[in-house]
Amino acid sequence: MPGEVRVLVHQAAYDDEELAAVRAAYHRVSARMAKVPGMLGNELLRSPADPTALVVVSRWRDMAAFRAWEQGAGHKDDTAPLRPYRDTRLDVPFGIYEVDAEY
Repeated sequence: MPGEVRVLVHQAAYDDEELAAVRAAYHRVSARMAKVPGMLGNELLRSPADPTALVVVSRWRDMAAFRAWEQGAGHKDDTAPLRPYRDTRLDVPFGIYEVDAEY
């Protein structure tokens, strides 16, 4: 049976003003995403080793739920507030992972 899915989207903030903007955008996106069927929640993480590096980790019921949202008409509008802060230092600014095992 397919398991939960995690989606990681890397963001960057190079000063306190950008960090505040990323946080505000994260909260706007999270409010929109809370209504999406199959989304279980998300977190905004910040690296202690590189405080400019952030990642939004979202949890999905399964790949089908994530793909249904991703292919839907509202996908781009839902995430638009965070898009300007994608971490352009990375070749691939996001990743999709199925949970293979957990405790």
